[in-house]
Amino acid sequence: MLETYGLSDPGRVRANNEDYFLIAPNLGLYIVADGMGGEQAGECASRLAAETVADYIAAADRSADNALTAAIEEANRCVSAASASAAELQGMGTTLVAALARAEDVQIASVGDSRAYIFEDGALRSITEDQTWVHDVGRRLGLGEAALKVHPFRHVVTMAIGVSAPLQVRTYVLRPKTGTMLLLCSDGLHGVIDDNQIAALLSGNNELEHCAHGLIEAAREAGGPDNITVILLRFVE
Repeated sequence: MLETYGLSDPGRVRANNEDYFLIAPNLGLYIVADGMGGEQAGECASRLAAETVADYIAAADRSADNALTAAIEEANRCVSAASASAAELQGMGTTLVAALARAEDVQIASVGDSRAYIFEDGALRSITEDQTWVHDVGRRLGLGEAALKVHPFRHVVTMAIGVSAPLQVRTYVLRPKTGTMLLLCSDGLHGVIDDNQIAALLSGNNELEHCAHGLIEAAREAGGPDNITVILLRFVE
C-alpha cells in the first residue's frame, strides 16, 4: 500500500509554472515533468508528456519491463510532433521522472535532471543519474565541484523529451521495504537545497503533506529561482 502527496509551486522568481505532476494510483503511476520553452510552450510540453505516459501505461501491460520506457518514447514523439505543429511551440521540451509501482517492485525512469530519491533508515540517496552538461561533460573534463556550481552551462540538460532523438531513457528498479519514502522532484528543489536539508525535512515520520510543504518552503527560502515540484510516496503495510 502507498501513501502519496504531490505539490508544485512557481517559486519566487518566475511568473508561471512550467512544471507538471501527475498522480494516478489506479495505474500505480507517479510523474514529475519540468517543461522548457517560450511563452506557454514549457507548460504544454510537461503536461503533454505526462499525460501521454499515463495514457500509454493505461493501455499497456504494466508488468512488462519496457512499459515505462516505451511510454516515455511515445511521449517524446508526441511532444516533438506538437512542437513542429505550431510556431509558438517550436523547440519546447521537458525533463521527466516517473515511478511505476508494480506487484513486486517499483520501476523508475528518467530523462533530463528531474530526480528520484529514496529515503530509507534515515538515509537519503539519489536513484537517478542526471543527464546534464555538468554530469556528462563537466565532470569528465575534470572540473571540480566548486567550478561546476558556477559554470555557465550548469543548468544545461543533455537529454529532454521533445528535443532529443534518439531518446535515452534511464531506468532503475527498486524493491522498497515498509516505511521507505520515495521522492520525485524537479531541479527547482534539488538544485537549490542540498541532500542533507532534504533528508532532515523527510525525517521524523511526519505526514507527507507536512514534508512536501517543508521541502517547497525550504527551496523558496533559498531564493526559489525556479519552479519547485515534489511527489512523495511512502510504502506502508
